[in-house]
Amino acid sequence: MIAVRRIAAAAALAALAGISAPSAFAAARAADDAPFLKEIHQGNLAEIQAGEDAGKNAKATCVKTVGATLVRDHKKLDADVKALAGKLGVTLPASPSEEQKQALAAVQAKADTSGYDSAWLTTEDKGHVATLKLIDHEIDTGSNSQVKAAARAARPVVEGHLDMIRDCKAELNPT
Repeated sequence: MIAVRRIAAAAALAALAGISAPSAFAAARAADDAPFLKEIHQGNLAEIQAGEDAGKNAKATCVKTVGATLVRDHKKLDADVKALAGKLGVTLPASPSEEQKQALAAVQAKADTSGYDSAWLTTEDKGHVATLKLIDHEIDTGSNSQVKAAARAARPVVEGHLDMIRDCKAELNPT
């Protein structure tokens, strides 16, 4: 119902401004998906920073490898998000969220200790699970077909990261 009101309001404003209703409809649909683009962008920024940190501070080879993969893949994903946001007129935040910054700081506090790798993997596991939920929500409820397509394209990459993280955890802590 809220989305219908937003679309109707956007169409009315567009008519007053002399813009065609179809482009107002597209703008309203993009606005509904703007929070997803903003959150996923912040997630990409956080993953890039975390991956770079693992490259500097991890002891285990698998953690360094996962970190390098996150940097590479999240830079690519973020380039796609920034291009789509620019096309849709969505302004993206300049940095990760405060919660993401705090999570990275907690892991960084363990640098030069035996607990760093485990803390890094645990944080990354939680982050990737949350990102998959965010992506699935967008796929299920998103309005803009381009944003939904981007979410569908990102899902296997993020899922692959989670698999790598869990494989590394298993390698470091065999049962």
